[in-house]
Amino acid sequence: MSLPADEYLKPDELATLKGVLDEQLKDILSQSKDAVSELVEVREADADPLDLAVTESNRDFTLRMAERERKLLVKIRYALERIQNGEYGVCESCGAPITFGRLMARPVATLCIDCKTEAEQVEPKKKMF
Repeated sequence: MSLPADEYLKPDELATLKGVLDEQLKDILSQSKDAVSELVEVREADADPLDLAVTESNRDFTLRMAERERKLLVKIRYALERIQNGEYGVCESCGAPITFGRLMARPVATLCIDCKTEAEQVEPKKKMF
């Protein structure tokens, strides 16, 4: 078993990362509310065919973005849960520390750079079969 995250990350680094995750969570929740409001406000009955096509395209884009944000929301909540459990900053694959720099760049990272690189090299091969 590897050391807990607080053995890898300094308390101020962990606090910084938690703040970043909390801010991202807040932003996504706010954007989600805005997207839902935007979808509800659309009045298709008054639109001509061209307006309707643009509206439909915008709706599709909004829904795709909402799905992307939903997936990120799950990852953020998981990262916050790992902070609470003392597991944040520890690679889920090999148990090595994930560097502070990597976590600042990608706070939801669950793999160290070596394991992520290896996973990315294996992934295209899986898609070929």
